[in-house]
Parts: sequence; structure tokens; C-alpha cells
Amino acid sequence: MRGPNRFSLRRRLLALLLSGTAAFWVLVAGLSYFNAHHEVDELFDVQMAQLGHTLLALALSDADGPEPDMAWPHMGRGHRRHGLSEEPRMMFQLRDGQGRLLLRTPNAPETPLTGREGFSEVRDASGHWRYFLIHDPDNRFQVQIGEDHAVRDELIQKTVAQFMLPILLGLPLLGLWVWHAIGRGLAPLSGIREELDRRGPDHLASLPAEAIPEEIAPLVATLNRLLGEIEQTLESERCFTADAAHELRTPLAALQTQLHVAQRARDEEEREHALNQMREGLKRTSRLVEQMLHLARLDPERSLPQSAPLDLAELARDVCAELGAHALDKGLDLTLEAEESAPMAGAQDWLRVLVRNLVDNAIRYTPTGGQIMLAVSPGSATAGPILHVGDSGPGIPPEMRDAALRRFHRLDGTGQSGHGLGLSIVARIAELHGAVLSLERDPHLHGLGVTLVFPSQA
Repeated sequence: MRGPNRFSLRRRLLALLLSGTAAFWVLVAGLSYFNAHHEVDELFDVQMAQLGHTLLALALSDADGPEPDMAWPHMGRGHRRHGLSEEPRMMFQLRDGQGRLLLRTPNAPETPLTGREGFSEVRDASGHWRYFLIHDPDNRFQVQIGEDHAVRDELIQKTVAQFMLPILLGLPLLGLWVWHAIGRGLAPLSGIREELDRRGPDHLASLPAEAIPEEIAPLVATLNRLLGEIEQTLESERCFTADAAHELRTPLAALQTQLHVAQRARDEEEREHALNQMREGLKRTSRLVEQMLHLARLDPERSLPQSAPLDLAELARDVCAELGAHALDKGLDLTLEAEESAPMAGAQDWLRVLVRNLVDNAIRYTPTGGQIMLAVSPGSATAGPILHVGDSGPGIPPEMRDAALRRFHRLDGTGQSGHGLGLSIVARIAELHGAVLSLERDPHLHGLGVTLVFPSQA
């Protein structure tokens, strides 16, 4: 069932093709009519001129005794009977140099047909007539010939009708053929629709790209790319759901255990200890849920529609002020080295999450008394702002750095209870901003150094 804004491509193509063909045929018919009119006029004018010269030559050769009349059946001028084929179509007069009538056809009047030499036309009550007047050089005789113009019109109409009749009869046949041809031409589109109709929601394999017309090959390629992206998104969602369920199972089980301990505590001290453990577990679970929500929001993003001008140096100062107390509680030296400003364009909320995750990871994995350094530089003419976060913690071995960017990947031997999501969130936000992310050994603090180089804003 077609909606109010839908249309039939087949009917539209048929209408366009037939209307264009009909318009072309109308143009051809008009040109044919004018061309036939010109040719017929030229042919009949030549005949009239030849007849005039012949009559004049006969008059000159027999100048002594011309008969005053011709014994033709009398037919009144301009009176029609059953059609043009039964009418007198031509008349003539022979006059002397003084204009006296010497000879005429029975249907010709006694008055002169025309006084204009050569060809002329007159429309009157008797119809539309074309005249021709010629005389000899000495003006001894003049011949006047009249021809009913309807003779020419009849011939023109018959000529054009004979030309146009096959075209008019062929237009419906052409329409049927075009309808059939369009259906055959659009058959590959119907095949793609039928193939998609047969598929279920889990069947996201690519459409066959063999034996398809060149015109719809880009459409099939786009559909296949879309199907691939949908399959990848669904697989990512399935993996994310499975990983999230696995990661949430452990802290929830621990919280349930601590709750049982608190309920069965024998004294206040044991109950307080169990409650403290529950609070820590709730904090870790809350952080895990927050990070998973960040990832869930980041996954569908293809671009950053909320991108706007911002100052990366100012954003870094805000994050340091926010997490400074946490660093002091752990006895860490958190320093910021930043230019006065580092302008760029991006999603400010997501960049705040990025910087916060980097600084929070450094705080979590740097031993008490260590150092953390956050540096922001405005970049150069070929590169955008550069963000670097280094710490004096254990760092990440080179062979494990790629794995550290994957979701739910935790490093062994760190003594920390992270969930392995912080760096994966950083990597995804960096990817959306077109930034280059690198993990390395910090050259000054000898722990982990994370560097992000944003694209140039020029």
C-alpha cells in the first residue's frame, strides 16, 4: 500500500518517456505540415506557371481567330457539391492587351480574375483562391489563371495524415512496450527487495553483487556496507552485554556477601567493617556502571554533532582542580604544565571525560608519594593541541599496551581493582576526535605516559 508521498517509479518513467515521445512527434508533425505546405505550394505554382506559359504560347501562335468560349460543361464558380473531387478546381481567362476578354473557362467570370502580375491570393465569399497573371513582352495577350486553394489544403492534409496515422496508432503499442521494458529493466530492484523480504533480523550477510546492473551497483554496495555496520554494531552490543554481565556479577556477589556478614555480625565492630566493605564495593560498582554508560553512549556515535570551540588548557585545569583533593589524600604530587590557552574544536563534555579518566587512572595506579604530571601545549602549524599525562607508577609493558586499550582488560600485578574500561573510553573519544593516541614510558617520571595529538584546526 502506497503512502501519500510515495509514487510508482515505473509509472513515472512511462509518463516521462511517452510524454517526451509525444512532444517530439507533435514537433515533427508541425515541421512536416509546414514542409508539406511549402512543397505543395511550390509544386502547384510551377504547374500554374507552366499552364500560363502554354496558354500564352498557344494564343500567340493562333492570334487570328480565337474562339470566344470553350465547350466545357458549365459549373458555377465556387459551388461545391459532394466534395473537392467533383468541383472545378481551376479556371482561366485569355484577354488582349486592352483587357478585353477573348476566352475563358465556363466557371470563370467575365470580370478579370486579378490585376496583379505574377502570383496573388484572394479570400472572398467564394473561398480561398490563388491567381497567376502573365502576358507576352508586347502585351498583345495576357493569361489569368485561378486555382481553388482547397485543392492544396486537401493534399497537405492527406499527406500529413498519412504520415501521422502510423505514429498515432503506434503510440499505444509503444506505451505497452515501454511498460514491459521498464518492468524488465527494474527487475533487479525487485530481486533485491525480495531478497531482503526473505531475510530475518539475524540474517545480515551481504547481498550478492554478481549480475547486477551498473546503475544499481552503488546501491547494493551501500546496502552491503550498511548491513556490515549493523552486524558489527550488533556484535559489539552482544559482546558488551556479555562482558558487562560478567563484570557486574562479581561486585554484586561481593555486595551480597558483605550484606550477609553485616546481618550476622556478632558485634558492632564486625558490622561496621562489613558496612565499610559494602561502601567500597558500591563505589567500585558505581564507577563500573558509569564507565559502561559512557561506552554505551560512545558506541553509536559516528561523529560529534555537538563539536564547538573550546580551550583544552582550561579544561585540563578544571579536571586537576576536581581531582586534586583525591591526589592529596593519596600523597601524590599532581602538577599541571599548560600554556595560557590551547584552542581547538571538539565535544567538551567528552573531552572532560577523557582527561578525567587519564588523571584518575594515574592516581589509581601511582604508589603513595609518587608524581603525576599533566601537560598541554597548543601544538604547531601542522598539528593541533597535544595532551600528555605521565606518572611514576609501574607503567605498562610494551607488549601489553595494545591489549590495555581493549574493554574489560585488566593488568595483572598492579594491586588495583579497576575494571579495564578507562583506557578503552579514552581511545574511543580520541578516535571520534581524530586524535592520535600513544602509550609509552614517560621520559621524566618513568611510569606510563599517555600522549594525544589532536588534528590541526587550520
